[in-house]
Amino acid sequence: MLETILICALCLQMICMAAWLTIGVVENIMHPFLNETFTALVLDMERMRAGYPEAYEHVAYRRLASRRMQRAFFYVAIVLEAVTVICLWAAVVALGASVGGWLSVELALGLALIGATMFSSLWAGFLILGNYFCYWFGHEGGQNTHFHMLHWGMAATLLVVVCIAVVS
Repeated sequence: MLETILICALCLQMICMAAWLTIGVVENIMHPFLNETFTALVLDMERMRAGYPEAYEHVAYRRLASRRMQRAFFYVAIVLEAVTVICLWAAVVALGASVGGWLSVELALGLALIGATMFSSLWAGFLILGNYFCYWFGHEGGQNTHFHMLHWGMAATLLVVVCIAVVS
């Protein structure tokens, strides 16, 4: 019974993560200007240049001013998000199927581990890239969101590991 409850709890976490990121992907596809504008600001280091010119001088070589490259970065991010969404939804289906006895629990947990790891890695990647472009200078809200999503993904990964330990 504990195994089933843990799998259901994990499935709910995967549903929440997949739903949250699905909304983000759909918004980025349907209304790219909403997020792409801020991505371009970070890559161009615009807020840092304007608000912290002395600090900017030391890292100005990192600036990515090309609109073509900025858009490429944005669309690569959307592709990575979409692949992560697909993995998360696959984990949801697999976890549900494993509770119903139609799929092995080990396979479902493996897919959940892949989905949670991809979710965490996506946000860690945004933090790393944002760090390179010094986005804590003027984009603290974005950085804060990325940290929260990374923590959510890490917590879900931990829940997967607990489920694996209980099932084994």
